[in-house]
Amino acid sequence: VRLAVLGARGVGKSAMIVRFLTKRFIGDYEPNTGNLYSRLVPLEGDHVAVQIQDTPGCIQVQEDCVQVLDSLSWGVKWAEGFLLVYSITDYSSYQSVRPLYQHIRKVHPDARTPIIIVGNKADLLHARQVQAKEGLQLANELGSLFLEISTSDDTQGVWDVFQYLCREVSKLQHAGSTDKRRSSIIPRPKSPNMQDLKRRFKQALSSKVK
Repeated sequence: VRLAVLGARGVGKSAMIVRFLTKRFIGDYEPNTGNLYSRLVPLEGDHVAVQIQDTPGCIQVQEDCVQVLDSLSWGVKWAEGFLLVYSITDYSSYQSVRPLYQHIRKVHPDARTPIIIVGNKADLLHARQVQAKEGLQLANELGSLFLEISTSDDTQGVWDVFQYLCREVSKLQHAGSTDKRRSSIIPRPKSPNMQDLKRRFKQALSSKVK
């Protein structure tokens, strides 16, 4: 399962990933250049190999952001499921979600590709700049799931977000492999069933005897 976590700088992307994989919270990170994390994760009674691409932050929504988006293209092409993260304490990070979403949809036009919008730092209510209803409204417009979480306070919330995304990607993978198998099977003319032939032969014989 290949996931990518995208969002503006300082929204807590790295902290979320590390919280999910280790259950530990680390508050401060150097601005990352795109670390790739790999781990076996329990999923519905099985263990799934999960790779998570951390990504550099979008600096601005305007021209700079577009340039950064180009540098994200490899990770976006590679991933099968996406978390778009903003901080509820930073309105500009919320504004960067839509262009990121549109960029993903250009690369993955299939509407089934799962994208979850996450409002992080929900513990910092005193500094809130983005209301929960704004996050929900944006997610509804874009046709995505929306959740508000606190990476520092709520291990379970972070776990739930990643688990849900892993499940959705796994479902798509199974559906895709089934479709491939179906398309690769060339319909062959039905070979006669031996039991059926014997039954017909017996019927023919018994009718002659009568």
